[in-house]
Amino acid sequence: MTPSHISSYQQSTEGFYTSKVNSPSNLPVKTFLPVYYEPNYAYPLLVFLHGHGSSEDSVLRYAPHISRRNFIAISLRGRQEVTIQKNGKFEEGYSWGSQAQSDAWVEDYLFNAIEKTRDFYHIHSRRIYLVGFCEGATLAYRMALQFPEQFAGMVSLNGCLPRQQRPLWRVNQMRHIKLFMGHGVANSVIPMGMALEDRLQFQMAGVEPCWRTYGTNHRLHVEMFKDTNRWIMGHVEKDWHGTPSFFKG
Repeated sequence: MTPSHISSYQQSTEGFYTSKVNSPSNLPVKTFLPVYYEPNYAYPLLVFLHGHGSSEDSVLRYAPHISRRNFIAISLRGRQEVTIQKNGKFEEGYSWGSQAQSDAWVEDYLFNAIEKTRDFYHIHSRRIYLVGFCEGATLAYRMALQFPEQFAGMVSLNGCLPRQQRPLWRVNQMRHIKLFMGHGVANSVIPMGMALEDRLQFQMAGVEPCWRTYGTNHRLHVEMFKDTNRWIMGHVEKDWHGTPSFFKG
């Protein structure tokens, strides 16, 4: 798709679109618009946060694997440039950096991107979900724990809670948050035991995550995407008091 600026969004065709927000400098926002976009329908919004060494472009490619029609999705770019070795080659990517360096910056970037997206597309204000991949899941946890009233829920795929400078738990507000945790059983980067510890912490705080495991390592599994779609749409349909949805797939 031809890149465009967020101030001139006119597209209604399925695809990927590039824009920028001032936060305070120009920062990229990648948008996935679903097939048959219907401006009279208030869509759930998925906010993708990529893993270490990835990018907003790479991670948003997962959006149509979750669903081509149920959601609008945006992705943001990490603050720090990094070089990683992958399949014997060095590749450029991005990282979110340490909490002390990034949280205020990410907060501004995140909420500006959501606000701008809502300015141009019909987004349901109570159906905004953070979707974190690996390192991005740690950031998603931090944002969800600090601002639980801003999100309907979050998805952690092969991720974990922060191990240093943990955010304060706003227990009363957290109890409405819906949480999906998907993890590879052979993940050696973030062992499944760490994710199980996180699950227990949430349970002790009165939050019962939806927990799923997959026959993979730190790589994302196709069933993770299918389960993410089913899980979110299950909550959307519950909000409709059991009315069947014509948004499927």
